[in-house]
Amino acid sequence: MRRIAMPKLDSLYQLVGSSGCGVLLTDADGVVLDLRASKGDQSVFECWGLTPGADWSEASEGTNGIGTCIAESRRVIIHRDEHFHARNTGMSCIDAPVFGPEGELIGALDVLSARADQTETINRLIAAQVAQTARQIEMDYFRATFPDARIIVADVDDTNSVMLLAVDGDDLVLGATRGARIAFGLGATGPIRSIPAADLFGCGDGPTGFEKAERAAVKRALSRANGNVSETARALGVGRATLYRRMKRLGLGESLT
Repeated sequence: MRRIAMPKLDSLYQLVGSSGCGVLLTDADGVVLDLRASKGDQSVFECWGLTPGADWSEASEGTNGIGTCIAESRRVIIHRDEHFHARNTGMSCIDAPVFGPEGELIGALDVLSARADQTETINRLIAAQVAQTARQIEMDYFRATFPDARIIVADVDDTNSVMLLAVDGDDLVLGATRGARIAFGLGATGPIRSIPAADLFGCGDGPTGFEKAERAAVKRALSRANGNVSETARALGVGRATLYRRMKRLGLGESLT
């Protein structure tokens, strides 16, 4: 996760670093994996214990951006004196959870500031960017987990979640992001049962499913051969006459039209 997230951490830090903010990535236990901060701010963060290897779970630090985000699996803003420990009330924390390819929580993305003039309005503006970056990390991680699959972006009216499905060559769903799992009732976490992608989108094969599949295969082969029937027949491993009969049965002419 850290390797995949690094470019996104750099981009987020470029946006917020000049305003005195730091960027942290933690694992699912609240342990800091990576930190981006200016030299001037880094010493302040180190005094708070915000360094790689530090434990910022709720069990360790009470209410705080990282720990509360992980405990509740949701975005949070913990502003200054909302922190449990008095030593942490000088900071503002804006966090978003990061979910893995099986819907499980794998970490938290945190932007923190030690500025006394950091307002709640500014925090809300930063929160939108933190959430977007967390979604980008989820997407990259999901694609890396299923490198040979076809990735489908689900058309669901939820801009706050990553809606991706990984589908194999037989149209069977191999994996789904947490947002897609919830939207399609696939179970929040863990392996998912094999199911045709067409069924999820309400366009099942119906009684002519094999004919549809065969028609699509023939059309793809014709397209690759630029409409040449002889070349298409060789590619499909059938005779020219056989292909003509199948094309007639499937309602296909000799051209792609």
